[in-house]
Amino acid sequence: MKMHVAGQWIDKPQKIEVLNPYDNSVIDTVPRGEAADVDRALESATRGARVMAALPGYERWKILKKAAEIMAARTEELGRLISMEEGKVIAEGRLEASRAAETITGSAEEAKRIHGETIPLDGAPGGAGKFGVTLRVPCGVVVAISPFNFPLNLVCHKVGPALAAGNAVVIKPATDTPLSALKLTEILLEAGLPAEGVQCLTGSGGEIGDALVADRRVRKITFTGSRDVGERICRLAGIKKVTMELGSNSPIIVMPDADLDKVAVAVAATGYANAGQVCISTQRVLTAGKVYGDFLDALTPRVAALTTGNQLDPKTKVGPMVREKDAVRVEEWVKEAVSTGARVVVGGERRGTIYAPTIVADVKPEMRISCDELFGPAVAVTPFNNIDEAIALANDTIYGLSAGIFTENLEWAMKFAREVQSGNLHINWGPQWRADLMPYGGLKESGFGKEGPRYAVEEMTELKMVVFHLSG
Repeated sequence: MKMHVAGQWIDKPQKIEVLNPYDNSVIDTVPRGEAADVDRALESATRGARVMAALPGYERWKILKKAAEIMAARTEELGRLISMEEGKVIAEGRLEASRAAETITGSAEEAKRIHGETIPLDGAPGGAGKFGVTLRVPCGVVVAISPFNFPLNLVCHKVGPALAAGNAVVIKPATDTPLSALKLTEILLEAGLPAEGVQCLTGSGGEIGDALVADRRVRKITFTGSRDVGERICRLAGIKKVTMELGSNSPIIVMPDADLDKVAVAVAATGYANAGQVCISTQRVLTAGKVYGDFLDALTPRVAALTTGNQLDPKTKVGPMVREKDAVRVEEWVKEAVSTGARVVVGGERRGTIYAPTIVADVKPEMRISCDELFGPAVAVTPFNNIDEAIALANDTIYGLSAGIFTENLEWAMKFAREVQSGNLHINWGPQWRADLMPYGGLKESGFGKEGPRYAVEEMTELKMVVFHLSG
């Protein structure tokens, strides 16, 4: 595929191969962008921002609504493309494609709802005869940097609100999974988006990402990815609006009154989807000592039943990781934990990019499989004695994106909700759950700012205060 710059689809002599993670076959190639492409894209986006800002909200609604309709009609095509380039099983690819259409639909609806408010200036000393209103206006040029693990829906969570708010957007998709973002760009243009309202640049972060985020023509950056890359972007960005959706090592607390079968179902669903490559995957399962063994007995057969293989085979439940080096890293972390006292209950084997769904028991909080972000198909199980210890363990991390608790005790549930330091909190389900319309974002070093179309539009606009000084 070609990349979209300055209203044109362009190719480059240097290519990047897009590989199927399962068999390393080449799906397609994309151009390797360079600094000159960044400058051209931002020059075009600056013009595009003026066009988008002048476009009435109703027109932006029509364009995004049309794009969502096209996406819904092409769910199978988009789902298969997601699965091929990222490695998630075909059922998850189809689900992501359908969610992405809903995200664009939600963004379209917000294009008609952007508003300010009246401010009661007469409530302030000297405010008599003054009338105040606020206006929300577009930021201008938005740079959207997306990760590999949701190559369509997470792009839509950035692009949809940016366009709804009247901005021009420059998409920098993940190098491993650029095809879905390019397909989305095609669909937006087919739906009637002004040609300079969207750019999609392909290439490595080192070659084009730094140049994008440091440029003063950019007024807003929205990034999903690792904590370390997020910190680098913040250092380079300078004085800009920034939304950061970063990493996590999400915990579940299993209280002694929990329904262990329900917990096992939830952990199997939320710990291994997309081969564990989800920011809010269940990673740490903090389990009350009195039900520790029973919980492992309930979870083990469910994890053992998760079949691995070709992600396009409907029988496969867990596909490959996106790169073999990531599967190797997960393997090394598990072995490291075992060498210092943990034990593998099930799984623990690697075959190329496929790492078997794994349970690691007797994990100490200081082990890397617990305190760092694993981002792979393994969960770490750790015992605790009481609710205070469980909450302390849950909070003993630099991250704070999502967490869950299983209990029938209302007092415990409320204590968890009040005291656990996380942006998303789930009672009687795992941390990996997200409705695309909800405010989604983390605390601590999991980032700042919120996604979800309504909330992202606020992040993609600036607030102006207007004061009328009226006579009499």
